[in-house]
Formats: sequence, structure tokens, C-alpha cells
Amino acid sequence: MINVALIGYGKMGMLINELAPEHDIKINGKIDPVKFGNRISEKELQDADVCIDFTRPDVVIENIKKVAELGKNVVVGTTGWFSYKKEIEELVKKHNIGLIYSANFSLGMNIFFKIVDYATKLTANIKDYDIYGIEKHHNKKLDSPSGTAKMLSDIVLKNSSYKTVSQYDRVQRKIKENEFHFASIRAGAIFGEHTIGLDSPADSIILTHSLKNRNGLAIGAIMAAKWIKDKKGFYNFSEIFEEIVL
Repeated sequence: MINVALIGYGKMGMLINELAPEHDIKINGKIDPVKFGNRISEKELQDADVCIDFTRPDVVIENIKKVAELGKNVVVGTTGWFSYKKEIEELVKKHNIGLIYSANFSLGMNIFFKIVDYATKLTANIKDYDIYGIEKHHNKKLDSPSGTAKMLSDIVLKNSSYKTVSQYDRVQRKIKENEFHFASIRAGAIFGEHTIGLDSPADSIILTHSLKNRNGLAIGAIMAAKWIKDKKGFYNFSEIFEEIVL
């Protein structure tokens, strides 16, 4: 049994709270300035082994700093802060804590990352297969493209011999050969759908991951909390995914 403090009590926080007992997790803290009128403090985190943050891009950096200063390990599921990764990694080292982050803690999505990695390696030197990406999310999502889209783009660019840059924006011209075109759609209540397509004159290969609900995201974050409990350092969930699940 490990003790977890939830930072942010929106949809993900409530779901983790609901699923926690099934996974030998005790939620002993819920921090949300709007819902509960409380903030990160030594008192609020005194009994926590690990914190889990699902908040907003505009507050997550400050949350991580406060948690680090209090010497608590943390799972960060909030996106929109990855341009500050170097700064946060230094903060983790300075305070000797453990931090594990991801744009997507879904177990299925992390399996999908592995599938896309393998597929793009196989077709890396075959220019007949022109690769593209499409993502769909609900219209309340705060970022576009999503962190998951960027992670998928990183996989493609790492493996491709001819795609060197991601193009997320609308362009008033023909897409260049070296551009990986990744389109984002925001509409309705779509949980999340990501597609990587490989199109050639002979055939098409379509790889798609679709969320049915947020359960996989919550379970992945819970597994990450268990893994990071007694560790120090800065980790990406996708990089140590196999160690966690195997």
C-alpha cells in the first residue's frame, strides 16, 4: 500500500481516486484550490509517498517546484510544459526526488508507441510510403497539437531517413518532402484518437489507437506512482514502460 496525494481533482483526479483501492493505493490527500480551497503545503503532503499531478499547463511548473522543495516524488500527467524539461530535470536533481512524466499514461497508447516505432523503422528508407498523422480530441482540450501527437512525431522523425521536421499548422502551399504532416481536430466529446498512416501507390497501412474511456490513463498513472515511490531521477514513462509492465 502506498499513500498518494492527488494534485488537481478534475476528471482524471476523480477517476484515480475511484480506481485506487483496486490497485493497493490509498489516496490520503486531495489538493485543488477551486474545489477544496487548499494548496500544496508541507501539511497537505506530510503523509504522501508520491504525488500525482493532473492540473493545467499554466500551474504545473509551479506545482512541480513546490512538490520538489518538499522532497516528494511525483507523477506528472499534465502536458504543455515540455519546453521546460531541462529546467525541471535540474530541479529534480537539486532536490533529490523522483519524477516520472508522460504526455499519455495510457497503457494502450504506450503499446501503440512501440508499434509505431517498429513500423517506422521498417519503412524508414522506403520513400514510396509517405507517412502522416491525424489526432482527434474533445473541444475542451487545452493544447493543440497534443503532447501525444508530439511524442508520435518524435518517433517518426527519429526513425525516418527523409522526414526531418513536423508540420502541425495549416500551410498555404504544397507539403515539402521532408515535412511530416500531423493534423489536429478538436470537436465534440472525443476521448482521443491518434492515427499514423503510411501511404504508397500500391497500398496503405493505417495504425490507429482510440480511447474508449480514461481508465487506461488512470491505471498507467497509478502504475507509475508505484514504480517511482522509492526512486530518484527524471523519467519518461514511455522509456521505462516495459520495465513497469513486464
